[in-house]
Amino acid sequence: MSFVHKICVYKICPRDLWARAQAQGRFTGAPVDLADGFIHFSTASQAPETAARHFAGVRDLVLVAVDAEALGEALRFEPSRGGDLFPHLYGDLPLTAVRAVHALPVGPDGNHVFPELPGDAA
Repeated sequence: MSFVHKICVYKICPRDLWARAQAQGRFTGAPVDLADGFIHFSTASQAPETAARHFAGVRDLVLVAVDAEALGEALRFEPSRGGDLFPHLYGDLPLTAVRAVHALPVGPDGNHVFPELPGDAA
C-alpha cells in the first residue's frame, strides 16, 4: 500500500477572523492580504519565522493547513523575504482545500508553539 502525502501551505490567522470565514463559507483574506491583492501563506519551514515577524506575542491565533494542490494555478510561489519563495493565493481560499486547523498558542518563552508539520516539498 502506498501513502500519498499532500503538500500543505499554512495561513496564520486570528481565531475570530477564521471563525467568520467558516460562518461565511469562504476566506477572502486578512487586512494585509486584501491590501496586497493576494492571500499570504507560508510553507512548513517558513511558518515559525512568519509568526515571529508578523505575530510576535499575539494570542488566539490558528494555523490553517491547506492542500496546495487543491488551489491550482491561483497559488504562486513568489520571491519575498530574503529571496525565499513564498506561496501567494490570488483569489479566495476555498474552505474545501483546508485539511486542518490547529491552535497556535504562545509558549512561556513568548514564541508560538507549532504542531508537528510535514516537511516542505523538495
